[in-house]
Amino acid sequence: MLKPLALSLAVAASFSFISANASAEDFKILNQLENKPTLLKSGEYKCHYYVPSTLNTITWGYLPNKDAKPVLTIPAGSTITFDTVSHEGLLEDQGRDAEKYFTSQGVKAEHILPEAKLITGSKLKHDFHKDGPHIITGPVYVEGAMPGDILKVEILKVEPRVPYGVISNRHGKGTLPEFPKRQKHDHASPANPEAYGNVSVFTPIEKNADGVWEGVLKTESGKSIRFPLNPFMGTMGVAPNTSKAVHSVPPSFYGGNIDINDLTAGATAYYPVQVPGALFYTGDSHFVQGDGEVALTALEGSARATFKISVLKAGRDKIPGKSLTQPLGENDEFWITPGLDEDLDEAMRKSTREAIRFLVDEYGISEEIAYAYLSAATDFEVSQVVDKTKGIHAMIRKADFKEFKKDAK
Repeated sequence: MLKPLALSLAVAASFSFISANASAEDFKILNQLENKPTLLKSGEYKCHYYVPSTLNTITWGYLPNKDAKPVLTIPAGSTITFDTVSHEGLLEDQGRDAEKYFTSQGVKAEHILPEAKLITGSKLKHDFHKDGPHIITGPVYVEGAMPGDILKVEILKVEPRVPYGVISNRHGKGTLPEFPKRQKHDHASPANPEAYGNVSVFTPIEKNADGVWEGVLKTESGKSIRFPLNPFMGTMGVAPNTSKAVHSVPPSFYGGNIDINDLTAGATAYYPVQVPGALFYTGDSHFVQGDGEVALTALEGSARATFKISVLKAGRDKIPGKSLTQPLGENDEFWITPGLDEDLDEAMRKSTREAIRFLVDEYGISEEIAYAYLSAATDFEVSQVVDKTKGIHAMIRKADFKEFKKDAK
């Protein structure tokens, strides 16, 4: 029984090696632009503020709180680019050695981000069992942002920095308790990562016949499963008004690990500011994620994210839904109202209540009509069920309200 298993693993590894190198040949690695936060004065991102992921600009497993020291200060209305680093491939159950892990999957050393190698080779503390997995970049202080304001984050671009990612399933963290089926052992450590019993599937991205990049899962038969990419940042948000440590896994009223796959390039996210300067941060980049994110992670890999960040003042600027006490999203087609709770049923109720409130305040209709409309014409999507706090969001179609006169933004 062991020989066929060993053979299948060897075949899978060889396909990973071929795919990783073939895809990298056509891919421009997005290396760090500068070694510290700054205003870029030349190149493609000229006049963008810029934040790299260095040991001085990241936290591992926790979000910024009100006491976090900003890594950069920017004027409201600025465009800013973050070079983020995915935690996948860097964690303890993957050996906490980015170079060793990725080269074992066939990635050339020059196609591994130096920041990833620096992080895993550093003495930066990270407890696999206690801390969150995410590498968070920031925070950034936005001039003029004060509690009571709304931070408007226009997502201009999310670009994969490398031609590969990882999809992981870990014990007790996915939707199905019987997965992964590998046994875990007490002696698990970065030096013995197999003992964790977790499953991480290395997944290259490759161009298809039309020149479009796709995720590629190689199966034991050698045939591939191919699926389109839809890059977005799983974590964006503002610092909550607390001095307590803020774990990176559960999302909340300040945003964080909200994992809504509709918040891609072209979308806008709104966050109620909790502390002076807002202290905006991002991380946990996804190349693509299905609604639910059932195994635990999506196809996760390092990305470059560019935003325009503005401040909306209550009483001066038009705020969607007039006021916000939690995140709101929008794109060209939809308003997006999240509901967050440890219980999925309650998350559904919260999303519905927020959708009703939003429709009443934005369009001046009654609660009864709003509730009826949502039941007849609005889809509620499960963002994720694996982040302790689960998420459901309403997708309210803007075109249905074309007869309503709205104030210009």
